[in-house]
Amino acid sequence: MKSALNSDFNKSTQDTSSNGSKVSERYWWKVVVLCFLGWILIYADRTILNPVMPQIAKTFQLNNAQLGLISSVFFLAYTLFQVPFGILADKVGRRIMITLGFILFAVMTFFSGIVTAFGTFLIIRAMAGIGEASYYGPQYALSGETIPVSKLTLGTAIINSGMAFGSSGGYLLSSYLVLQHHQHWSIPFFIISIPTLIVGLLFMTLKETHYSKAKKTELVNLNSQNINSHQIRDIFTNRNLVLAFFLCFCSIYAYYVVLTWLPQFLEEERGFQGTSVGFISSLVPWASIPGALMFAKLYDKYQHTKTLIWILISFAVVSLLLVGFTHSRIVLIISLIVYGLSGKLAIDPILVSFVTKQAGQVRLSTTLSTYNFIGMSGSVLAPYITGWLSDQFGNMTVGFYLGAILLLVGGIAFLATNDVKQKAVH
Repeated sequence: MKSALNSDFNKSTQDTSSNGSKVSERYWWKVVVLCFLGWILIYADRTILNPVMPQIAKTFQLNNAQLGLISSVFFLAYTLFQVPFGILADKVGRRIMITLGFILFAVMTFFSGIVTAFGTFLIIRAMAGIGEASYYGPQYALSGETIPVSKLTLGTAIINSGMAFGSSGGYLLSSYLVLQHHQHWSIPFFIISIPTLIVGLLFMTLKETHYSKAKKTELVNLNSQNINSHQIRDIFTNRNLVLAFFLCFCSIYAYYVVLTWLPQFLEEERGFQGTSVGFISSLVPWASIPGALMFAKLYDKYQHTKTLIWILISFAVVSLLLVGFTHSRIVLIISLIVYGLSGKLAIDPILVSFVTKQAGQVRLSTTLSTYNFIGMSGSVLAPYITGWLSDQFGNMTVGFYLGAILLLVGGIAFLATNDVKQKAVH
C-alpha cells in the first residue's frame, strides 16, 4: 500500500516546470483554475459596462466620445501601472501583488455603482483599472513558472479562456438585468464585487516557486536602479519581443473595438434588442474558447509561431471587415463566431508562450508586464477613437475597418521574428 502511494506521489511530481523544478500535477492545476477565475472576474467587470452604455449616457448626458472615454480612462490607468506592478511583484511576491490589487479592484467595482457624478465615476473606474493592473504580469509569471513546459501553451489557453467566460458573463448579466428586466445599471457592479474579493484572497493560498530564497535575497540586495535599467534595455533590444509587443497592441486594439462597442452597434445599427444583444455579443468570447485550445495544442506540438499567427490573423481580419460591412444578420453572426475563433483570445496564448521563451525567469513579471503595457495601450485608444469616429461619421463601421487594418499591419510586422526554443534557466 505504501509503495503504491509513493508511486502515485512520484507520478504526480514528475512534471517539470519552466524553471527546471518538479511540480505536482495537482498544484499546477490549482494555479491554472485560480488564474482562470481571476480572468473571469476581470473581464466580467469590463463587459458589464458595455450593454448599459446607453443607460449610462442618459444618466450623465454623454455623447459617444465621452462614453468611450470611460473605458479609455480605465485602461489608461490599467496600462500605466503594468510595468511598475510587474517590477514590484518580482521583488515582494506575485501572490501578494495580486491579492492587494484584487482588494482594490473589488472595492472600486462596488463604488462604481454608487457614484452620481460623471467625473467621480471616471476616477472610480481608473482606480478599478489600477487594481486590475496588478494581475497580468504577476499572474502569467506565477503560472508560467508552474505549468510544465510541455503544457505551457495549453495551460495558458485554459487560463485565457477565463477572459471568454468573463466577457460573456458580463454581457449576459448586464443585458439580462438591465435591458431585459429594467434594473438600474449599477446592480451588475455590486454583484461582481463580491466574488472578486473572495478570489483575490484565495491567491494567498499559492506559493512562490520562481527562485530559491538565496537567489531572492541576492536579487533584493542588488541595486534596484541598475536592475530596472538592465531589464528594460534587454527587453527593448530584443527584436522578437518588440515585434510581439507591436502585434499584441494591434490585436488588442481590434479586440477592444469589438468588446467595447459591439453591444451598442448591435442595438443601434443592426436592430437587436434585449438579451439578444448580450447573447450575440457573447458569441465572440464563447467561440474563442475552442479556437484558443485548438491552436494552443497545435502550437505546443509544432512550435510554428508565424504560421499559426498568420492563419489566425487572416481569418480575424476578414471577419472584422464583414462585421462592419454586412447588414445580413446571418453573415454578421458567422463573422463574429469566426472572429472569436481566430482573434485576440486565440492569438494571446501563442504570443504569451513566445514572449515567455524570450525572458529570463527572474525578470519574467517585468517582461510580461511590459508586453501587456504596450499591448493594452490599444485598449486605451480603441474605445475613445471608435466613439469619436462614430460621432464624426454617424456610424461605427469605420471603427471596425480601422481595427482590421491595424491587425493586418501587426501580422505583417511579426513576419520579421524568429521562432526560438525555450531559453535555458541558470
